[in-house]
Amino acid sequence: MMGNQVEKEVILVGAGIMSVTLASMLKRLDPSLRIRIIERLDSAGLESSNALNNAGTGHAGLCELNYTSERPDGTVDAAKAIQIFEGFEKSKQFWAHLVREGTLGEPGDFIQKVPHLSFVLGEKNVTSLLARFESMRQHHFFQEMEWTTDWDQAAEWAPLLAQGRDRSQPFALTRVASGTDVNFGALTRSLTKTLTTDEEVEILFSHEVTQLRRAGSDWRVRVRDRQSGKVSQFSAGFVFLGAGGGALPLLQKAGLAEGKGFGGFPVSGKWLICSNPEVVKKHDAKVYGKAAVGAPPMSVPHLDTRYIDGQRSLLFGPFAGFSPKFLKTGHLTDLPASVRLDNLLPMLTVAKDNLPLTIYLIKQVLQSPAARIEALHEFFPEAEASDWKLATAGQRVQIIKKDPKKGGVLQFGTEVVAAADGSMAALLGASPGASTAVSIMLQVLERCFGEEMGSEAWQERLAVMVPSYRRSLAEDAAAYHPIRSATDEVLGLREEAPPLVKAVSQ
Repeated sequence: MMGNQVEKEVILVGAGIMSVTLASMLKRLDPSLRIRIIERLDSAGLESSNALNNAGTGHAGLCELNYTSERPDGTVDAAKAIQIFEGFEKSKQFWAHLVREGTLGEPGDFIQKVPHLSFVLGEKNVTSLLARFESMRQHHFFQEMEWTTDWDQAAEWAPLLAQGRDRSQPFALTRVASGTDVNFGALTRSLTKTLTTDEEVEILFSHEVTQLRRAGSDWRVRVRDRQSGKVSQFSAGFVFLGAGGGALPLLQKAGLAEGKGFGGFPVSGKWLICSNPEVVKKHDAKVYGKAAVGAPPMSVPHLDTRYIDGQRSLLFGPFAGFSPKFLKTGHLTDLPASVRLDNLLPMLTVAKDNLPLTIYLIKQVLQSPAARIEALHEFFPEAEASDWKLATAGQRVQIIKKDPKKGGVLQFGTEVVAAADGSMAALLGASPGASTAVSIMLQVLERCFGEEMGSEAWQERLAVMVPSYRRSLAEDAAAYHPIRSATDEVLGLREEAPPLVKAVSQ
């Protein structure tokens, strides 16, 4: 792809975890590239990558019940959980590489070891979780997963779950002690700081893309300074739209043929955050439950230990809501302005076919403070309303796309939309998103830098950056164990590693 002067120019829109990951990878693959990152806010990682806007879980398919599915015969399909686990391992490998380089700082600033638990109540759910446990334990990724239906054991793993509980309730827990919590805001800022030391990288904060236009094989990008109003224009051989929910409107501005037919369904959220230090220090786990009927994946309830800016915190939620904004700092006109002739049918079809989701969101919007505390009581029976405050979480835009049979479908997850000539790529969708950023950016590189990716130089560099690149750790247990062990040692995640962050409340 890289030939003339303009083609050495790369523009990345959005200074979140996706764009800064891609920029970090590109600079190591081709240090001569000139990269310009355009961010509409005044700092990096303030939207979807922000700690309170993002789920924070190092999503590895360990505890999220929506990443596995039950077959009609009662067995469990764990293929998606396996895929997500491997994606997260690739992210960890790249972060470990940057730590070894000395460019990312202390890993404890952005990643901590926090056990991942799945929790269900009721005999039917216990049976389902047991099937999940038995299926996943057969794969080497999940061999350390533990199981219990004993409340005394539950009290050791997650004391708040058992505290004040009616122990006659049938329940089950699975646990993976080596789970993680990731502060993607802190990670994004660290990566951004490293990028700014390169003279060939420019980051324009408080700047907004107003126009994307083809000019032969290149792109002309018009940008407005949100503070001064000054308008500038840049040219690039490659443009990446990594602006979270804002990527869809930008893709529509570009008029990319491959982007036709895509729509977006925005979902907002809220957290309950514990303000009582004594409660916070009793819980050291991410405990995920079962989603309500019709709930989107990011609304799976969890009682969640988080490390935010050096402090240990405890969150519960998220509670879903609806806003027509595509970004937390977006506009109320975002959703209606995104409707086009090419996506009208898919959006109408999705509206018709997803009535349970609509009903669920309406109920969530109307939910009272007492109802939120009642939901918390399922995970922490003795929770006191006075110990918890409500905070707004991030904004997610789920993908709506054409479907030859149904007309349109609502798709959960992420999708890379790329121009046929590799000159532009956009990332649409949400969860598991940030946790699998490296795998997603490898897709972008393969689709947009195909020639370079096939070169010996890039292959050698990728093998250093991501040791399992072009290898399937899911299929090769002998390769998985030493790579995982080396990665976790660098990131301070080994069993013997001391905690790197003090345990205090937010």
